[in-house]
Amino acid sequence: MVKDLSGLEKLIEDLKKEGVFDRYFLENNIAHIHTKQFLLLIYLPNTERLDIKDIQKIIHIDIDILNSSYVKVWKRLTGLMGKGRRIYARETVVARIDKKEALEFLQEYHLNVPLAGKYRYGLYYKGELVSVAVFSGGRIMREISEDYRSFELLRFCHKSDYLVIGGISKLIKSFIKDFKPNDIMTYADRDWSQESSMESIGFKEEGIVSSQNIMVSEGKRLTHSDSSNNYDYIIKNSGSIKLKLYL
Repeated sequence: MVKDLSGLEKLIEDLKKEGVFDRYFLENNIAHIHTKQFLLLIYLPNTERLDIKDIQKIIHIDIDILNSSYVKVWKRLTGLMGKGRRIYARETVVARIDKKEALEFLQEYHLNVPLAGKYRYGLYYKGELVSVAVFSGGRIMREISEDYRSFELLRFCHKSDYLVIGGISKLIKSFIKDFKPNDIMTYADRDWSQESSMESIGFKEEGIVSSQNIMVSEGKRLTHSDSSNNYDYIIKNSGSIKLKLYL
């Protein structure tokens, strides 16, 4: 049993403050938090993902992430609740940004490891960077044709407290204009969504990527360069949805 439940306790407290908390129970070291919009499953160490079919929206969160990145988790949840400062993409200006600016933004606002990619775009609202999208370089798909190029959307996020309506669509359109890809692929984390919102802007589901094993030591996730023999427990996530936008 993990000793530090501060993240879980704070989450319940904050959900109550927002007026969205419904009920809570702990079963087999998994916290079930029912809200008015979704079910949150908080996994303590040495537990496995539950497969619940009768609830439309389920979010799976591991206690190590809740404890170590609480603010990022909370801001993402409030965004899913529709809370935050709403602005529209037409009110923003899109521009290429440098590696340093992109990495600093992702480090502060994205839950996953920041990736610099090859091409980086940002949305500015009254001079303030509010959204970032990072793309890979092009990959020649010779099995299709000699000039067919596929790119990957590696990372995307908004600044905390902002809901940029149409932001990702504007960023992708700018990238398409500059590089004229034949397709753009990306992945959606199934711990956070069983259906990707990217489908609403034309992406098509291409399949499910199997779950990954994540090693945790002293409440921190280990990187691939860390020793694989020195960890406390392993997390097996829900995998990803592979999506592709054909152009």
